[in-house]
Amino acid sequence: MTSQPPPQTSTAAPRDAWDRSPALVLTALAAWLLLTIWARPLAMPDEGRYASVAWEMLLGDRLLPTLHGLPFFHKPPLTHWVGMAAMALFGPEPWLLRLAPALGAWLMGAALWLALRRWRDARSAGIALVVLATNPLYFIGAQFVNHDMLVAGWIGVAALCWVRAFEVPGQASLRWLVAGWAAAGLGFLSKGLIGAVLPLWIVGPWLLAQRRWRDTLRLAHPVAVLAGAAVALPWLLDMQQRYAGFFDYFIVEQHFRRYSGGGFNNPQPFWFYLAVLPLLTLPWSLWTLALARRRPAQQPPAPAAPVLPALNGLWLWWVAAIVLFFSLPHSKLVGYVLPALPAWAALLAWAAAPGRRWPLAAAAGALVCVGAVAVLALQGHKSNRDVALTLGRLVQPADVVVFVDGSFYDVPIYARLARPAMVASEWDNAALMQADSWRKELADAARFDPVQGRERMWPLARLGELACRGVPSWYLVGAGRGALLREVPGVELAQRGKTSELWRAPAQSCPVGGERRP
Repeated sequence: MTSQPPPQTSTAAPRDAWDRSPALVLTALAAWLLLTIWARPLAMPDEGRYASVAWEMLLGDRLLPTLHGLPFFHKPPLTHWVGMAAMALFGPEPWLLRLAPALGAWLMGAALWLALRRWRDARSAGIALVVLATNPLYFIGAQFVNHDMLVAGWIGVAALCWVRAFEVPGQASLRWLVAGWAAAGLGFLSKGLIGAVLPLWIVGPWLLAQRRWRDTLRLAHPVAVLAGAAVALPWLLDMQQRYAGFFDYFIVEQHFRRYSGGGFNNPQPFWFYLAVLPLLTLPWSLWTLALARRRPAQQPPAPAAPVLPALNGLWLWWVAAIVLFFSLPHSKLVGYVLPALPAWAALLAWAAAPGRRWPLAAAAGALVCVGAVAVLALQGHKSNRDVALTLGRLVQPADVVVFVDGSFYDVPIYARLARPAMVASEWDNAALMQADSWRKELADAARFDPVQGRERMWPLARLGELACRGVPSWYLVGAGRGALLREVPGVELAQRGKTSELWRAPAQSCPVGGERRP
């Protein structure tokens, strides 16, 4: 009896399974990121604040960010522009504002996947993209309206473009240098200087560690830097021309003083991100210890790929650089660490790939992501949508709308207010105005337009005068705080919501001199 040769094992099927076309993979990533983007109301205060800015820009000046009609220069405008464009195209639906962070997340995932396909292989790229897409920090960040995910996406694109430019030591691709600086310029328009500083902080020391001094200097190629400046500077110069104090406030105060100083919200210990990053990337962070047991030789580059030196060193430094940069200031928010996610996903995928359990982690991670959105949707997170929808049905264009001693940021977009609301509070209380809060935000904004500031920021003690403008007036107060309206003549409760109340006063005439003039 003759022996049969062992069956041949084909490697074509696994390779075909991973080597999908870019269009298919990147469309699937977009579909995943948009899956639950509509499922919950805007969270307060951050999502409501930035939604309100985008809504006001859509109705008014498309270049000038405003909050309650006042110039709002805490952050640059690209996030607002994306949301504003989405509403202009598809209608004023608040959840469309989440397309800005979703775009940032998509850019991050696309850049990582394309880079690893080139520098490793299709399987490595696919697993890294799965790790990234199914970790909760990435998925929730992709549908939370603020500036963090969009700038993180551009930081990832810029850094990977620059690495691509220097993938062959001693040579530099001007095309990829220009692309990286253009991405850095868009990062600047997303959240400021970190859009350019952080990719330089990632790539520069990585090159220096390899003693590639000349390549490090080539990062500052004049043509490439000018490309980034051409993206970022027009808006910056336009705002400085309109408002003489803009540069000092936006660059010096909101960047350098905020980074180096104290007195801001959310003080956290130095080790905060060392705990947050692994905790919010479960279950994938369970492979952290396995990183130390793997050797680079266990996963050689694909035969057709360029020899990119120190790739794992790049990922390690990338994570360390972001964590270190944001650990130094006293104020820390979870979203600040998002730029570390591409490298963190690449490292965890490299550790998980040899085993057979990573598909289970992917399934568990996806369930956690969707479950977290469901929990947030049920909580509502201080949403004022219920009373805002009522206000939107009843309010007339000439009516006066007043937010009483609260921000209620999400009300303008849900109610589709045609004019910014007024805000009544204790504006002469120095203690309240020193704290990093919504009051200080408006006080800062009023510095750039004092006339509108006096009109929009009404003294709480003179609240009753607003009912004397000859038109109906509407008042938003926090739940159970209706006593603040005791001086408003004829005011009646219109709706009691979960977190706020809507009151209405009929049109009334005032005694001569009874109304404050700005």
